[in-house]
Formats: sequence, C-alpha cells, structure tokens
Amino acid sequence: MFFLYRTITTVFFPILILIIYVRKFLGKEDNKRYKEKISIKLSRLQKNQTIWFHGASIGEIMSIIPLIEYLIKKDNSQKILITSVTLSSGQIIEKKFSNNKNIYHHYLPLDVSHLTKKFLDEWKPKLVGFVDSEIWPNFIHEIKKRSIPLILINGRITNKTLKKWLLLKKFAKTIFSSFDICLACSKDSFNNLKKLEAKNIRYIGNLKYFSKQTGENKLNYSIIQSFNKRKVWCAVSTHPGEEQFCIKTHQEIKKIHPNILTVIIPRHINRIKNIYSEHKKKDIKIQILNKEDKIIKEDTEIILVNSVGELSKYYIYCKSVFIGKSLLKRLQHVAGQNPIEAAKLGCKIYHGPYIYNFLEVYEYLHINNISEKINSTSELSKNIINDLKKPKKIDFEKIEKINTYGNNIFSETTRELNKLLLS
Repeated sequence: MFFLYRTITTVFFPILILIIYVRKFLGKEDNKRYKEKISIKLSRLQKNQTIWFHGASIGEIMSIIPLIEYLIKKDNSQKILITSVTLSSGQIIEKKFSNNKNIYHHYLPLDVSHLTKKFLDEWKPKLVGFVDSEIWPNFIHEIKKRSIPLILINGRITNKTLKKWLLLKKFAKTIFSSFDICLACSKDSFNNLKKLEAKNIRYIGNLKYFSKQTGENKLNYSIIQSFNKRKVWCAVSTHPGEEQFCIKTHQEIKKIHPNILTVIIPRHINRIKNIYSEHKKKDIKIQILNKEDKIIKEDTEIILVNSVGELSKYYIYCKSVFIGKSLLKRLQHVAGQNPIEAAKLGCKIYHGPYIYNFLEVYEYLHINNISEKINSTSELSKNIINDLKKPKKIDFEKIEKINTYGNNIFSETTRELNKLLLS
C-alpha cells in the first residue's frame, strides 16, 4: 500500500504544482516563498542536529510556541526548524521569531518521495515532532528509515479520520506505529490511536491549555479609548455565514445599547473585503481595521479586524466572545475553534451547537460556567445584553485552575521530548 501511495503522489506531482500556482494566484500562498512547497533549495547553513516541528496552521503553531521557547531557554544555540502549511501561520512564526537566527521557518514541501528525501538531507533533524493530525506517509516513512526519533504532539484523531484510516488498516498500522510516542490531546484521540495500533500512546490532555500572556497583547491607546466609550463584544474565527449571524445579533443588541460596537475577526482574513462588500450596502457602518490603523471612527458599528495573531488583544477588553466554526452543520465533523485563550483572559464564551474538534475542552469550560451553547441570534443577543449590564470581572480562581491544568500538560510534554532527545 505504501508503494501505491508513493507512486500516486509522484504521478500527480505536476497537478499538485499546478494547484500551488492556482492558490498563489488566489492569494492563498506566499508570493515569494510558495516554491518551498514544490522544490528544495539547498543552502550552506550548518543545520546539523536541528529539532523539527511541523504544524499545519495557526492553532497548531501557537500550541507549540511554548515548547520552542522552552528549548531555546534550555539551550540558546539549539537550531529549530518550524514548518507549516498556511500563509497565516508563516506570518505568525516570522513575527514571533524573526530576531532569532537559530529558528527557521519553511513551508512544508508536498509529501512526494523525492522532496521528502531532499528536505531531510538538507535539514538533518535529530528529532521530529508532528502536531495535531498532521500525518504525511512519505515523510514518516523516510524519517523512520533514517531512525530519527518521531513524536506526535497533541495528537488528534477524530472518529471521522479513524474511519478513513481503518479502510487501509495495514497501511495505517505501518504509519502510526512509526511514531516513537504519541501524546493524545483527548480521550477519544487516545482510543482512536489505539485502534490504529500506534505504540507508546499517552493521554495527557490538550497542550492548548498551556499559554503565556505577555505585555505585547495590548491594543493601540486610541482604540482602547474608543472601547472605553462604547459597549463592546467580539466574534472570532468566523466562517462564511457566521458573519451574517453576528451582524443580526448586533442589530438586536443595538435596540437596547445604541452605542454597541461589534468586533468581528474572521478565521481567514482574505475574506475581509468580501464580507465588507456584502454588508456595507445594508446601511450598517462597517470599518476594516488594518494593523497600522489607530482610529475607530465615531459612527462605526462593526469592525472587521484585518490582521492575524491579534485575538488576545481583543479578548482583554471584551467580556463576551462568540467563537465561530460552530454554527455550520456542513462543518459539523470538523467544527469548533480553540476557546482556551479567551477563557484564560476572563471572557464569557458563546458557541453554536457544532464543536466536534473541542468537545472535551468545552465540556471542561461548561462545567466551570465559562462557556455556553447558543442556537439563535436572539439567544446570543440576550446573553450579551445581560453581560453588558456589569463591567468585566475576571474570576482568577477559575483561570488559575485552567493554568494549573495547562502547566501539568506542558510539563508532561517536555518530559517526553527530553526523553527522546537523550535517547
């Protein structure tokens, strides 16, 4: 089966190249660095003994930033390679580590045999960590062949993913048994990894519970002043269809609070212009807020935030937060976005009925009265109107409980990393 997979990916390589060029044309790839996905440019950098982490998008990359910082603190000469798939994740890494010459970012090459070999020849990693559900057979086969320690960090195998892998059970066993250790992010993922015959599986919890808040997470002073004069709530990680839901909610809240300001941060900011065009005709004052902008116009009702990595800045000033990818039934098997950062910044979190990717996390937050499910704009607007009666008051006891849980998960993860580094 592996031979068939390798043959198919090689045969379809020209088509995959074409797809990358189409994505570049649509603005979904880095204009300058898109070729990193389809070719390996050799360099003269000395990269022996590199630790390589791979995560697909922003969520996965954000979850491993504390691990990278831990390794840097432990040895500031340690070379670390981070690969990702999405344009936004590349921007986050560049912003975070641009001043550290020992940390490199590279877009993950396509999982085609000749590229995987050249990539590993170039970087020569001493340890590889794949994050979440990033499973690339050609890479894994070549890593195993070279006897490089391989760890699945915060492993997430959904029931839908499990069913697909079980159709190719022998192939799945070959791939998943190649990991030296799998750290499952949930009990479901732990059980699914067992069914796929992975070895050395441990359930320690979701690494996303661990994060550090820094002084960098502050909005511009004039924007804060605008917030202080208004009633403000926030909708984040929204997907097509959910912005309309949030704008209807805004209109309901406006009946009680005429000065309401709604902040919408779509999951993919390349949709901003389309969202703006769709709703500016509806007699609603909408402002696109770019990263360099410092002023919110007085008549603005809805802000569309056109920058990545900014969520925590808004969580600090909003008591009520709606987290998207939770209203759309068509996405129910991949639904939900990470609510942990908002919870740790004292927000009351609202979400729709579809939260499959974070069921265990939301169960924890529900028990602690931090999050609540809503099904309609009237439900959400009533809750937010009620929240706005009083200023934001952070329950530090609840946050400390989350922090302690997260610290334990982080400690267990670093312990397993260190074991592999010493092996």
